[in-house]
Amino acid sequence: MPNVVSIHCPNCGSRAERYYLQADRLTRTQCSACDYLMVMCSETGRVIEAYAPGIYARR
Repeated sequence: MPNVVSIHCPNCGSRAERYYLQADRLTRTQCSACDYLMVMCSETGRVIEAYAPGIYARR
């Protein structure tokens, strides 16, 4: 069962949820207000999946 923590969204500042999925060794942060999503490996800190509308990568 995942641990869930309420946080501020790093993208828009609204209320978001951070799930600690210990069986899969993942941390998932999601915001329903702006559709932000970040899935990271809890051990290495590597990003597995990310979606952040309004944040653009450098070219």
